[in-house]
This record gives sequence, C-alpha cells and structure tokens, in this order.
Amino acid sequence: MNIDAVNDFRARVAKHAALADPARLRIVDLLTLGDLSPTELQAELGMPSNLLSHHLRALEEAGLVIRRRSEADRRRSYIRLAPGALEGLVPGVEHGARRVLFVCTRNSARSQLAAALWRQVSEIPSLSAGTHPADRIARGAVEVARRHGMDLADVAPRKLEQVAGEGDFVVTVCDNAHEELGGLGGVHWSVPDPLRLGTEEAFEQAFQDIAHRINDLAPRVLTA
Repeated sequence: MNIDAVNDFRARVAKHAALADPARLRIVDLLTLGDLSPTELQAELGMPSNLLSHHLRALEEAGLVIRRRSEADRRRSYIRLAPGALEGLVPGVEHGARRVLFVCTRNSARSQLAAALWRQVSEIPSLSAGTHPADRIARGAVEVARRHGMDLADVAPRKLEQVAGEGDFVVTVCDNAHEELGGLGGVHWSVPDPLRLGTEEAFEQAFQDIAHRINDLAPRVLTA
C-alpha cells in the first residue's frame, strides 16, 4: 500500500472512529442537509455547551466538519460538513419536495446561482427569492454563470412572499436570510457573500461551493 493509500485509509478510520459515538453521528445526520450554529445544535440535541464543544472538536479533528463565522452576526458561527466528508460512507435519509426554493437576502447572486444549478441536475422544479430583493442580478453572478454555460441575464430578483408556496423545500444560502427568518427557512447553507469582495474569484468560490452542495443534495430529494 503506497503512502497516499495509507493516508486515505487512516482518514477513513478516523472518520469511522469519530462517528462511532452516537452524539457525533447525530450531529453529522443533522448537518447532512445544511449548516447549523452551535446554539441550534444544542437545541436539537438537548446537550450542554461544554459537551457539544467536545464532540465538535472530535469531528473537526477527524476532518468531518468545519466552522466559519456568520457574516450577519460575527458572534455566531456555523458548523458544516467538510467537502467530501461523507465520501465512502452511507448517505443520510431521503426527503420529498414539490419544489426547491433557494433564498438569500437580495436574490441577486447566491440564490439565483443555486436555482440555476439545481435545474441542471434535478427534474424537481426550483425557484429563488430574496427577503429584501435587489433591483437586478449582480453582474458578477451573471458573469460566473455565463462562464459555466448558464444564462441569468433576463431573470429578475423576486420577493420571498411572492413566490413561496406550500410544499416548498426551502434552502437559505446566506446567513442574513437564515437569521432573519429565525431558522424557519428550513435547510441552511452558510455561503460567503461574493458581493462583499466583488471579485471574479469570490463569485467563482461561491459558485463552486453551491455546486458542490447541490450535487450532494439533489440525489436525496425526491418528488413529493
């Protein structure tokens, strides 16, 4: 066995060892669809903060989860599954949906990209909306979509209340929208806002982050 194979094997062993604890396995189950803050995890698990911190450290050390600060409230952080964390492991449960609705604050970048990416991999309809929609889609979003063969030029931002419907599987893709909705937005993806930097690289990173998450989620969402 070569060095790379040995390292891969050890990484798998570390993941399985971390997941052998029932609490850690439950945490990963909760994170398979979206990101949660430590406070939200505490509420779901009914676990004291010091014990939760211990389990999160173990999961981080095993390469299963990562955390980042909220862009809305820097005192908060969000825990997410690390890219490729569950490769080779059994996926989580499947979910039914009539339609997938991606939500961010201004519906000018992340949610628009998410809806367009979803349409490429799933037959389940998708829409996007904003809690406070902008007048137009961000130029950076239009350009990164075009580089990847998608056209957003003629799509207008829409207000959440105008498009939300019963049976929607809602995915918030920005911290502000998730926190404004008080956790009622369903699944949450803590994707950094590319408009903060406004660079081509920032939009490309947001695109790749969303694409990776959608490729993981799409096989697990079935038509309701």
